[in-house]
Amino acid sequence: MGNKILVVEDEPALLEVLRYNFLRGGYQVVTAGDGAEAVDKARQEKPDIIVLDLMLPKLDGLEVCRIVRRDMTMPILMLTARVEEVDKVVGLEMGADDYVTKPFSIRELMSRVKAMLRRGAMPPLYQGESGVIRVGGIEVDPARRLASAESAPLALKPREFDLLLFLARNRGLVFTRERLLESVWGYQFAGDSNTVDVHIHWLRSKIERDPHRPIHLVTVRGVGYKLEG
Repeated sequence: MGNKILVVEDEPALLEVLRYNFLRGGYQVVTAGDGAEAVDKARQEKPDIIVLDLMLPKLDGLEVCRIVRRDMTMPILMLTARVEEVDKVVGLEMGADDYVTKPFSIRELMSRVKAMLRRGAMPPLYQGESGVIRVGGIEVDPARRLASAESAPLALKPREFDLLLFLARNRGLVFTRERLLESVWGYQFAGDSNTVDVHIHWLRSKIERDPHRPIHLVTVRGVGYKLEG
């Protein structure tokens, strides 16, 4: 049997469409129609990944995310119909690994789920790497997954570390959002690249003296981002 997916959605028609497509894709599928049931199913079934709607009865998706993240580490892909950027950022802050905005294509969703599962099964980016990478005042230790800026330790989330490591290994090179999604997140489907912008924003708040005037993690207008010494 394939990986086990917990699909949490309160719209019965959409829930059935998602269940059908994931079953066709070879996955084991567990479903929940509200937030309280989602928490119970996550604890009982221990799925490999959760596809989680934001707007749910009983407990909303943000609260489910917060509760699940207290003692479980499986990837969480949030489905949101909201367009406000703050909702997406809060979802990521609560522990979601990424989000897809409704309406979405089933192809995109399947691609995202496959990439997130593949990412979890892949050797980490730092495997086999030795030595500290230095870019200006930034230091990244791949083997110990530690980073610092101006000798001050950085408290980075896993994806923030992976993004910083990738850019540090390729210092001075400019990468589009799509290329970063492919290289750091493992996505092969273009989709929504705002996830990259959110993580860039978080990284800047931690490595730059003035995040509003970055000198290390630089935007190349119309192209993407690069890390400079």
